[in-house]
Amino acid sequence: MPSPAASGTMGPRGTDLGSGRSVGKHRAQDSDEAEFDAATSAVTDVTGDYAVDVQHTRIGIRARHAMVTTVRGSFSDFEGAAHLDMANPPASRVALRIRTATVDTGVPDRDAHLRSADFLEVERYPEILFASTAVEQLDDELYRVTGDLTIKDVTRPVSVDFALTGSALDPWGNLRVGFEGALAIKRSDWGLTWNTVLDTGGVLVSDRIQVEFDVSAIRTRSDQG
Repeated sequence: MPSPAASGTMGPRGTDLGSGRSVGKHRAQDSDEAEFDAATSAVTDVTGDYAVDVQHTRIGIRARHAMVTTVRGSFSDFEGAAHLDMANPPASRVALRIRTATVDTGVPDRDAHLRSADFLEVERYPEILFASTAVEQLDDELYRVTGDLTIKDVTRPVSVDFALTGSALDPWGNLRVGFEGALAIKRSDWGLTWNTVLDTGGVLVSDRIQVEFDVSAIRTRSDQG
């Protein structure tokens, strides 16, 4: 099970905007999932510069294994920065760096395979990079971020729809904002082509995977004009 690859667009949680198909159509409906307290919006104008809080952010991956189940993983070491401009969303920007060697699916042998030349080749390509090229506001709390995704020195454009999930002042006086988004991509578009054909048809690892973002970011500088 690999890491990011192939151009695509995803809604914030579930619908593949490129194909119109539901991702994980056999999963329980959202209403059956855990009910969390409603998100807060403590500050209406969250314009400013932000740093991703790694301890409270998840960058996850999902792929089909042996055509029958979903394997999940995540990266534990990354850094990100953003500038948010609520009055002029196209002036916003995002940058992200992910350390490929920190991929973790909970199975050491599988993680070692993902780090090998069959997949991420982490010694030669230690980082996955994303740099935004455009930001578009779709509605009050939904933004489409388009940018360049680089894996193993291959750069391709992708678009991710991010939902603004709230803002709050934490106990240490930091202004935090939350975003959620997901991206469906084909890993082969970035040269991650390893696979094994199954005797019963299909392949061991899906080409199409999903990258998931649950982001908490802390404002480092206010920019009110």
